[in-house]
Amino acid sequence: MHPTMRDLFLLDPDTVFLNHGSFGACPIEVFDAFQAWQREMERNPVAFLGRRSGTLLHHARQRLAEALGADADDLAFVPNATTGVNIVARSLGLQAGDEVLTTDHEYGACDATWRVVCGRVGAHYRAVQVPLPFDAGTFVAQLLAAVTPRTRLIFVSHITSTTALTFPVAALCAAARERGIATLIDGAHAPGQLALDLAAVGADFYTGNCHKWLCAPKGAAFLHVRPGLGQELEGPVVSWGHVAAELAASADTAPGTGRREVLQALQAYTGRTPLEQRLQWQGTRDIAAFLAVPAAIDFQVRHGWPARRAHCHAMAAALQRRVLARNGLVAMARETDFAQMVAIPVRCDDPEGLRRRLYDRHRIEVPVTQHGQARFVRVSVQAYNTEADLARLEQALAEAGV
Repeated sequence: MHPTMRDLFLLDPDTVFLNHGSFGACPIEVFDAFQAWQREMERNPVAFLGRRSGTLLHHARQRLAEALGADADDLAFVPNATTGVNIVARSLGLQAGDEVLTTDHEYGACDATWRVVCGRVGAHYRAVQVPLPFDAGTFVAQLLAAVTPRTRLIFVSHITSTTALTFPVAALCAAARERGIATLIDGAHAPGQLALDLAAVGADFYTGNCHKWLCAPKGAAFLHVRPGLGQELEGPVVSWGHVAAELAASADTAPGTGRREVLQALQAYTGRTPLEQRLQWQGTRDIAAFLAVPAAIDFQVRHGWPARRAHCHAMAAALQRRVLARNGLVAMARETDFAQMVAIPVRCDDPEGLRRRLYDRHRIEVPVTQHGQARFVRVSVQAYNTEADLARLEQALAEAGV
């Protein structure tokens, strides 16, 4: 029997999995590559981490950079996009009275990051209300109208978590740069769900997950930095890379002391660019998820992912049309404003109760989200999903009367 796309993943066959957006799902062959790297590391951890890791990570970054329209020297691996946001937030050097401008659609963990960082120094984290239904044509003007002389950075999602909207971030970044304002884009949901070109986006800082829509193992993400800004960032852990420049200087002034040999050994895993040296080595950790990213990219290339993405979007859009025709609600955005993940409005007073009902009674894994007074069933349609999966959700929603 010819395997289906679902057969290529490790998902529970008894569950209708419509929540790829939360943590992703990894194809079997990519998971095998991940475990192969772990086994390779355990054959000789010293050689793997101490002598080979820098080269291995560089090759993985090169493959990722090619897929994202970027330069490998401007990329660093991080465990998740929230870590990327934390790195930038803690490196900005915000002062009392400075302002970070955002929207009211941002991911809660990142909101928490900015509130804590700004609160410690007396800076302001200010959210602009982006009303629903969403109008992409007025989005940039709405954000820019809220800019003040104290605005240091604009922080927005590429694809929002709760509402699944695709914000026009390239236009926003271009307009912000004209005004001398830095930009950080939270691209947690974008790699693999959009045809992402980081050069075209033009953000000063862009962080994205590989373990969601790119289908890499959990704990694989990246931070992309505009050339020249890497030396401004501080890693979450101070380690050997932070003293690499100091060691290089001392080696030049004290030849014959063995310092240059020490430096060369350190560079094998701390890297050579300021971005690598600050972020790459955080102490001992498993880097297998990073090294398996090329396997995830190759999997999607081999299976014609652009066409699959388009098909998934069409399925998501059609599902929303059918559900809204039944419940009489109105879409909160045009179909061009979302990709494979759609937040479908429903009538629901108990979002968590509905989520539990869908899972407990129907074995449907899907989140029920909320923005203001509106409730949504946020449906992720990935290449392994079928029309039968969506029909099962549609029937369950009708039975629940939402």
